[in-house]
Amino acid sequence: MELSELEALLTPEGLRLLDAMAPVDSSDDVARAVTRLRRDGHSPELVSAVVGQARLRTRARAKFGDFADRMLFTRAGLEQATRLSIAARHAARFRDAGFVHVADLGCGIGGDALGLAGLGLRVTAVDADEVTAGIAAYNLAPFGTDVEVRHGSAQDTDLAGIDAVWLDPARRTAGHTETSRTRPDDWSPSLDWVLEVARRLPTGVKLGPGLDRELIPDDVEAQWVSADGSTVELVLWSGALAREGVRRAALVIRSDGGEGARAHELTADTDAADEPARELGAYLHEPDGAVIRARLIGDVARSLEAGMLDEHIAYLTSDAALTSPFVSTFRVREVLPADVKALSKALRERDIGRLEIKKRGVDVDPAVLRPRLKLRGSESATLLLTRIGNRRTAILADRV
Repeated sequence: MELSELEALLTPEGLRLLDAMAPVDSSDDVARAVTRLRRDGHSPELVSAVVGQARLRTRARAKFGDFADRMLFTRAGLEQATRLSIAARHAARFRDAGFVHVADLGCGIGGDALGLAGLGLRVTAVDADEVTAGIAAYNLAPFGTDVEVRHGSAQDTDLAGIDAVWLDPARRTAGHTETSRTRPDDWSPSLDWVLEVARRLPTGVKLGPGLDRELIPDDVEAQWVSADGSTVELVLWSGALAREGVRRAALVIRSDGGEGARAHELTADTDAADEPARELGAYLHEPDGAVIRARLIGDVARSLEAGMLDEHIAYLTSDAALTSPFVSTFRVREVLPADVKALSKALRERDIGRLEIKKRGVDVDPAVLRPRLKLRGSESATLLLTRIGNRRTAILADRV
């Protein structure tokens, strides 16, 4: 979105048109909305802004629920925004530590600031991009004077009077649509600058979950977060925001089928030692991505009375009928031939026509493999393709 589009949108006419829009979900919806608004005499610039925002609001419901219906977005800003349910959990850490005034540096469209302000904290939100800062100001306007939004750089922000900091450095190239990842030295602000702030003030730093672990300081808490099976972020907590005795944490959030979500967390003071490898048992367990990133697989294995299927592969196996929120558990049916022809024949013999394909440690593309299996049948199952030692293995199983 360009500044001129935002200015056109932030008018009584633009906001009235946007709020009157029906959900825009598909390309056909976009075409119909554009045709109708142009026929009504609205300018191409305003139509583009209104329809684009309507489509982003529809997509944003997955992260912001009903709040999305009164928010503004850029495409890149929405993709990079923290889910509101996760932002609220982060905000609770600031509140519970007794902090009152938090600086949100690199606030983006204001998702994390929403969580902070929603818990009654005073927020100074800063973003270096003028359009993004304008959108954040709109999204945070309901909180009145409790939230101040500034257009400026994190490095130039005066932190006098600030109790704690939330930092989300720009880790991608500048832009409101297509962006690409950059190196830590090229982040805005750089990782070195971010960690210096974290040494001076209690700070939470949102980073990508794949950050090189060598870059994580020894004196912070590193918390990997997953939502509904996808590892979405790594947060480094410093000072009073870091929990005593916790250096590694895996926070697993799963939707409960309704409006809420259940959160489960595994914490430790260091990486967990793995359990030894053992033969395939009656159950196979796939650890959540946050558990894998936090290197707490061994702690989960011990809770399940399980061992590693292979010392280099993040699959666990056990004979005990146990599971946990930190794994997906499968009841093993049998081991099938890994050769595609033989595997296809075996699946047809078992009347399997609906197959979930998972893989770890093998160079297989499930999307390419599926049509080659020529599935036909009325039964369903899960196929787990992995490596045990030097042997490729295909395990037929059912989700527990």
